[in-house]
This record gives sequence, structure tokens and C-alpha cells, in this order.
Amino acid sequence: MNQPEIKTFGELKKAGYAPKPIKDEIRHNLISLIRRKESPFQTILGYEDSVIPDVERALLSRHNILFLGLRGQAKTRMAREMVGLMDEWIPTVAGSEINDDPFAPISLYARKLMEEKGDHTPISWLHRSARYSEKLATPDVSVADLIGDIDPIKAANLRLSFADELALHYGIIPRSHRGIFVINELPDLQARIQVSLFNILQEGDIQIRGFKLRMPLDILFVFTANPEDYTNRGSIVTPLKDRIESQIITHYPKTIEISRAITEQEASLLPEQADCVEIPDICRLLIEQIAMEARKSEYVDQKSGVSARLTISAYENLVSTAELRALQNAQPHTLVRISDFIGVVPSITGKIELVYEGEQEGPLNVAYRLLGLAIRSLFVKYFPDPQTIKKSRDIKAAVAPGGKLKTKPSPYQPVIDWFGKGNDLILLQQSSDTAWLAGLYKVDGLYGVVKQYYPHTTEEQAGLLMEFLLHGLSEFSLISKKGLEKGGYAFGDMLGSMLNMNLGTDDDEES
Repeated sequence: MNQPEIKTFGELKKAGYAPKPIKDEIRHNLISLIRRKESPFQTILGYEDSVIPDVERALLSRHNILFLGLRGQAKTRMAREMVGLMDEWIPTVAGSEINDDPFAPISLYARKLMEEKGDHTPISWLHRSARYSEKLATPDVSVADLIGDIDPIKAANLRLSFADELALHYGIIPRSHRGIFVINELPDLQARIQVSLFNILQEGDIQIRGFKLRMPLDILFVFTANPEDYTNRGSIVTPLKDRIESQIITHYPKTIEISRAITEQEASLLPEQADCVEIPDICRLLIEQIAMEARKSEYVDQKSGVSARLTISAYENLVSTAELRALQNAQPHTLVRISDFIGVVPSITGKIELVYEGEQEGPLNVAYRLLGLAIRSLFVKYFPDPQTIKKSRDIKAAVAPGGKLKTKPSPYQPVIDWFGKGNDLILLQQSSDTAWLAGLYKVDGLYGVVKQYYPHTTEEQAGLLMEFLLHGLSEFSLISKKGLEKGGYAFGDMLGSMLNMNLGTDDDEES
């Protein structure tokens, strides 16, 4: 829709325009969307049955809102989506710093202009995108930043007394008049600054340097806070919290499918990356499983949370790792491998807060442990659980008369036996697709297991499942796995690896 053509207050009145308070405006537009069975929060996933209904109820009640939740739970995104609930254009008194409504001007500038020009007062139109303001609460935020102060330079240029209201410089809150104002991480705001918000929320007026101002500001306030902040950095002062009518609790995605949809929606990939790198479902799920494991890990601080940005960053890094390998080998196309998850580790270490035990382990070791747990959890969704097979065989052998009952062999036994004969497999992360596949096919029985459960898979996908199978068996301690400094993994016999480790320990003690 184009900007309206009305230029004066007189024309605006003739057009029959009727202004609405911001909360009534949002309520009216929300009701229209609900009646059309449309959601006002199109890009928010996983909140359809929890947070979004709470927000809709709060907006229908014309409440100010506090979003309370751990980092990476789309608190700010929810606030930004509310922009779509405002009217596309609203009229303001031209030249006003605080978006004065021509039908109810509150600044001295607008009141004087309206008195002088009446119906000929010039009108400008403000788009809804300019009616959203956001401020990150930091310890250095002052009352002047939020509400305003006397501007000596302005006073000098206009030859005004400091007692003149026109000498005031308005802060971000008055400039958000007739719009939405968001304060992120509210507990980080000093208590004395929070106190300055009392009158604004309750009475709608402001005070600047003792000026007797009565400015009934029309603002929808949205605050965000992290529960961890209440103990670590600060708190929301009780009278302010009491004036925020609705407190809404956010949460992380409840299923791996929702988490995956969020990651794929938010990840930023270039078209050339999408053309070059194919990401199989198993790799997409593995990224989400890493975050799921982190959110229940004893090494990760659960009070701090594990942001959805972990999976988004990991997804982008995974694609770039495969893309780098394709560029080095002059390949126009490649498939993501399990060994490419080496490139995901920086996304994990930078996105988790560790408890004392985790710090003792080290962030790198914790990241690899989370990756291993994710592989183990996902493995049983693609292949039979090795532990279940072992228990079943043990039970059958125990109940058989004389222990002579034949048990079905494990499908993984040929692979385990191949390594048991002293064979090793080295898979370098930067090796070409041809060399990678050739190495996997050397392992006796590996391709047979994949074909047994996935008979219609392509050669490339079979290679990925073969590699995944090796990583899974190593996580169940059926074969050994060792990371290589040059990038990649060496697989071998579990028993031989343990014996070598023990011999090395004895040698060290003797020396």
C-alpha cells in the first residue's frame, strides 16, 4: 500500500480518520487476523500451542508483556513480529520528534504548531516499521537515554532558556510514542533506572529534570528477561514487575522435528552452497540431536540454557566444511559426511556454558562427547540396537537346555571380525568422495549391513550410512575410534586398542 496522499490536518478530518491508542489498534488488527484464521507470528515455530496463545490473550487484554526464558528462545523475535499487528500508516504532526497525533498533540512543538495553523497543520505519514523501537539493557544505560534530558547545544542554537520545554532532548521512550518499545534483558538495567519506568507504565507520564510535564505516552511495552539473570547479574525490581500485566514463559523446541524446522528456516546459506552441498536427513537430525544432548548433559549449565543459535551455527558450519572439501578436491558437488562434523565443534564450544565438571573436562572434550552421544542416540533409529541384540543372545543362551540353543548372529559381527583380524581404516575428512567410498568398501560386511536394512539406497547415501555405522559401533564400544590431527578418524579393533593402551601405560610406568 502506498503512503496516503493527505497533507493537512483539515484533509485528514474530512477523510473521517479516527485515531486509536496503540493497544486498541493492535487488538483490533489481531481480532481481524484471528477471524481470518491467520497467525500474526508466521516465522515462530513450536509455540503454536503454548506461547502464541498466551501472547494473543495478553494483546487482547491490552497488556504490557514480559517474556521470561533462556537465551535463544525467540523472545525478541516475538516482539518484532508484533510490528505486523500495527496499522501500516498513521498520521503525525510534521516535524514532531515524538510522533504527535494531530488529534491529540502532547509535545509543546506540536501544540504550538496546531494553534498557529489549525486545519492547515502539515501532516506526515509514519510507516509501522518506524514505530518499533528496541533497547538492550546494559549497566551504562541512563535515564537521559530512555526518557530525556536538557540539551544545552539545542538551547544555545535556538537561544532558549534551560527552563524552556523546547530545550529538552527526548529519549527513546518518548520517541516511541504511538508504537512498540522493547527493552531486552531487563534485569541488567540498574534498579534506579527501572524505577524511572514506574510512572510511564502506570500513569503514562514522564518527568525530565524537574519539568512539570504531563505527556500521556501511548506505548506498548515489551520486556525480555533470562531467569539466570535474577541470580547472576541483577533482578527486576518488584514494583516494576507488578506493573507488567502479563508474564509469558518461553521454552525450547519440544521435538527434534520442530528444532530442525527452526534451524532450516534460520540458517543462512548462499545459493552456490546449496547447489554444491547435499545435506542428508541423517546429518540434519544429528545436528538437532547434539543440542538435545547438550540440554540434558551433566557438563552443561542447564540454567544458562542451550540456544537455538547452536544448531543454526552448526548447520552453516557443516555445509561450509563439506564445501571446503569439495573446493580442495575440485568437485562440483558433494555429500555431507559424518567426519564433516569436525567442523561443527566450534559452533558447540562457543554456544554452551559449562559447569565445574565440564570445565575440568574442557570445552573441546565436552563437544566431542556431545557429538558421540548424539550419534549413539540416533544410531538406534537407523539400525538395530547393539545392546538389545547382545541381551537377547545372552538370555537365549541362558534358558537353553545345556546352553546349546542356536542364537541369531549379530548383523554387525562381520564388521567387528574384520577389525578383529588386525585391519584398520583411516577416513580423512579432506579426502575426495572417490577415496572416501573406496576406503569404506574395504571393510568386509559393512556394505552388507547397510543393504540389509536399506536395500534401495544410492551409492553415495550407502557410503554415508556405512560411515555412520562405523561411528555408531564405536560409540557402543564394539570397535575403536581415534581422532586424527590432520582431520578424520582411524577405526580399529576394540580389544587391540585396549591392549595397546595398557601396554603403553605399563611402559610409561617402567620408564
